[in-house]
Amino acid sequence: MAKEVTSRFENYSQWYNDLVVKADLAEQSPVRGCMVIKPYGYAIWEKMHDVLDKMFKETGHVNAYFPLFIPKSFFSREAEHVAGFAKECAVVTHHRLMNDPDGNGVVVDPEAKLEEELVVRPTSETIIWSTYKNWITSWRDLPILCNQWANVVRWEMRTRLFLRTAEFLWQEGHTAHATAAEAMKETETMVNVYAKFARETMALPVIIGHKSPNERFAGALDTMTIEAMMQDGKALQAGTSHFLGQNFAKSFDVMYTNKEGKQEYVWATSWGVSTRLMGALIMAHGDDNGLVLPPALAPIQIVMVPIFKTEEEHQAILDRMYEIKKNLEAMGHSVKVDDRDTLRPGFKFAEWELKGVPVRIAMGGRDLANGTCEVARRDTLTKETMPVEGVAEKIHGLLDDIQTNIYNKALKFRDEHVQKCDNWEEFKEKIKEGGFLLCHWDGTAETEQKIKDETKATIRCIPADSFVCEEEGVDIYSGKPSKGRVVFAISY
Repeated sequence: MAKEVTSRFENYSQWYNDLVVKADLAEQSPVRGCMVIKPYGYAIWEKMHDVLDKMFKETGHVNAYFPLFIPKSFFSREAEHVAGFAKECAVVTHHRLMNDPDGNGVVVDPEAKLEEELVVRPTSETIIWSTYKNWITSWRDLPILCNQWANVVRWEMRTRLFLRTAEFLWQEGHTAHATAAEAMKETETMVNVYAKFARETMALPVIIGHKSPNERFAGALDTMTIEAMMQDGKALQAGTSHFLGQNFAKSFDVMYTNKEGKQEYVWATSWGVSTRLMGALIMAHGDDNGLVLPPALAPIQIVMVPIFKTEEEHQAILDRMYEIKKNLEAMGHSVKVDDRDTLRPGFKFAEWELKGVPVRIAMGGRDLANGTCEVARRDTLTKETMPVEGVAEKIHGLLDDIQTNIYNKALKFRDEHVQKCDNWEEFKEKIKEGGFLLCHWDGTAETEQKIKDETKATIRCIPADSFVCEEEGVDIYSGKPSKGRVVFAISY
């Protein structure tokens, strides 16, 4: 292979890093902890953006944009919120540079200190709720259903491309409602939107559930999550939706006049997914040959490689390929004819396998004479000779089959790595092996923290679907009564 990657069974972490870089998804930037998302990687993110944006708008949401810089004083208004983000905040203190009089290059101009320091957006609740105060006076102004696509900065000390970087791309929805019931319904609606996207577009089986108090978003009364399992058995939080109650409305004095003429505080939600989904896509589906992309997210769904001996044969094969390409594009598929004359066909095959293109068509002189072509599936690495006549229709159906197969393979893997556990000594051994352990929990933050301290395992969620966990029992650690099982795992 032109760009060999480490086996995921030999070194899963290095395998992941190899795929990100060698499949041209992203690379490290000159700024420590930040990344450059390369065109191929960004094309996948764009497809995620486009599908999600359409889903948001179908549920009544509109896009807006709010400032990157947030006055530091805003964060002091919601104590729990600021505590959750304080260690990750990047702060702007000056607004001008100057040439150093001592000849040491460019330095901060000490005369250009800001009157109030500005936090570079780690999340936008505070700036948005200060804005909503100007937008909301009456029940007629509600609900507000806004989303923004933006970048955020969280000054992480240990970074990893896509999974945890100091700056990343995301969307964040922020909604305002007249009642708690409406806000909670919004929270549930959006976590279900995320689950539908993960399952149907990313081919990623996820569990919907509620976060434990220790794992909730800072300032939330309830956090709902979608949790996915990666091929090393670790959990990845793929998206969250938060019921914020009236905390931010009270912090920023956002009130409305109800139908009876009384003043009430507004109820809030926020929800988001980020470029971390790129990491999920790689780790859930990739293999030792590279990426395995679900057709719904592949920038190139079909690649076509001509194999020829003479220029006359070359042109005849290209003519036939461009006919197939035209038919496939008319069906809504993205197709590339790889006619580069600097690489042999074998190198092209390896490159497109590395980049996870779902279907590869090869055609040589013998195929041309026989009216056939070779069709290779990326998900199964199998090949089949097909008649050129009607091949576009067959590939159209094949792409649907590949999408389903990728999901089913990931679901089978997950289900094989989920088990109940009722013994603490057994828990300590099994959690090292990876996977999800369904265990009883007494509902206390103290027990949850002790389990985390001793094993690094956290409660990923209290399941709302996927597993039936409502049953009486005793906590695996404390031995105290438990009303149900939760999902424990070691996570990214």
